[in-house]
Amino acid sequence: MTKKISTLIDELKTLTLLEAAELVKAIEETFDVDASPAGGGVMMMNAGATISEDNVSDEEKTEFDVSLDEVPKDKKISILKIIRSITELGLKEAKEVVENTPKVIKEGLSKTAAEETKKLLEEAGAVVTLK
Repeated sequence: MTKKISTLIDELKTLTLLEAAELVKAIEETFDVDASPAGGGVMMMNAGATISEDNVSDEEKTEFDVSLDEVPKDKKISILKIIRSITELGLKEAKEVVENTPKVIKEGLSKTAAEETKKLLEEAGAVVTLK
């Protein structure tokens, strides 16, 4: 990497989120490009972002965690029943999980098992993410 590029990178790391957004807009207008992910142009990452397990695409991961993020009040009982069947927790423990979201409820599942678990919970009304 040349010194000029290195200097530019260091300067970019100091930008605020608002400044970075303004920079992207200016680059789009100046060079007539689209920086949105669907546009096929340049996609900017968060300054200081590092490659970690969270940045690895789903195709590369072999183990997934299922996180229960949100439980609507009117769906609590049906979601509680599913949590009990999935985790084999007792009523008290399952109730604590449902009332203390977000919470990882299953860890180290295969992609298929994680997607099935997510589907079951979403059909009952829960908001679920795979990590």
